[in-house]
Amino acid sequence: MSWSNLTIAVVAGDAREQEIARCAVRAGAKVRAFGFPWPDQGIEGVYHASDAADALKGADIALMPIPGIAPDGGLFAPSNPERIIPSREMLAGMNKGANIILGWADDNLKSHCEALGITLHEYEWDVDLMLLRGPAIVEGVLKVLIENTQITIHKANICLVGQGTIGSLLTHTLVGLGAHVSVAARNPVQRAAAYAAGAEPHTLEDLPEILPRMDIVIGSVPRQLIGEKLLKTMRPGVLLVDVAAPPGTIDRDKAGEMGIKAVWARGMGARAPITVGKSQWTGIERRIKDIMEKQK
Repeated sequence: MSWSNLTIAVVAGDAREQEIARCAVRAGAKVRAFGFPWPDQGIEGVYHASDAADALKGADIALMPIPGIAPDGGLFAPSNPERIIPSREMLAGMNKGANIILGWADDNLKSHCEALGITLHEYEWDVDLMLLRGPAIVEGVLKVLIENTQITIHKANICLVGQGTIGSLLTHTLVGLGAHVSVAARNPVQRAAAYAAGAEPHTLEDLPEILPRMDIVIGSVPRQLIGEKLLKTMRPGVLLVDVAAPPGTIDRDKAGEMGIKAVWARGMGARAPITVGKSQWTGIERRIKDIMEKQK
């Protein structure tokens, strides 16, 4: 299989997918698209489908967004008026032996793909791609902090819960901006790295002690660690920001009931869609080349 014989469907997403579609055309593929913001001038070489099933018709490869699938099974597509929930019927139009590349799949999508013989490739947690889009995510989080507080980041007391790839980038940035940063992480190596970056390291068991003095709490662990009990310890006016994949680090519904501002800052890579779209394409292109190599 060569690029010129490849049909790629780009389904759901945001402005990043515009750039991904352009990259796929430049690579030589036939591209069909639906479910992300469509520019007035269109995208040269890309067929704008009437719905998701139309976009997937005859596709060898479907590209779906990085941000996780919602609890109702919907793909990340904030600008689309209707939910895009992959169904067996929707996917059935793809070519035999098709592949789907996306951030991560839920059980329903996995079940449909297994029944149809479609191979899934998940890359939400690929460290190289996370680092490539990391600067845009960090800038997006800073924007959220600035827009939702009445204090400066400089000298603010900020707790980061989790110290993975994005958490560590945030730690370095916030320390550099002069914040008093505390990091709560389970992994001792991550705590040591946070200390080396100039933050105060803590275990997750320390959260009841450190959260009451925080102005801002940022969660990056895709497991709910901050529930009602810990929320009750926080000072008035605290800002909670969740950057984790579903279900998130923070019980945002409970926080809202308690009058605590909680922002779910997913899709922050959309802040710089051209830059991030190109970086995502580097990983997608590598996976497509692997698929084509195996099909020789």
